[in-house]
Amino acid sequence: MKTTSYYPVLLTHDVQGTADFWRRHFRMKALYENDWYVHLQSTEDRKVNLGICLASHPTVPAPARGNAAKGLVLNFEVADIDAAYARANAEGLPMLLTLRDEDFGQRHFITSDPNGVLIDVITPIPPTAEYAANYAASALPSA
Repeated sequence: MKTTSYYPVLLTHDVQGTADFWRRHFRMKALYENDWYVHLQSTEDRKVNLGICLASHPTVPAPARGNAAKGLVLNFEVADIDAAYARANAEGLPMLLTLRDEDFGQRHFITSDPNGVLIDVITPIPPTAEYAANYAASALPSA
């Protein structure tokens, strides 16, 4: 199977409210929109996409139908974490983890969407020597 695209789809009880959140705070636009499904794409990078689906829609398999997204973390790597953090704070997003540097090679903060989906906004930074050994050479963050 050759994969041509990959994007998560969030199941929610409030499609429009969830879509509005992602448009407003993460610079996304709708490529497709109706009352039960919205497909969003970043206005800054067309490879970044997100689907939002009504949890009770008949296309959701019966065992999962009605369950909204939970227990999920979406990671977004950004070029300027400090600017992203300032913007998120200015917009009043909940800060579940305030901006900090991690020894494993991230400067990040965590917020959430209206469904409680965690959003980890990250800029890679050089890890400590202890964590650097865990990276493949081609994936090691640098300054």
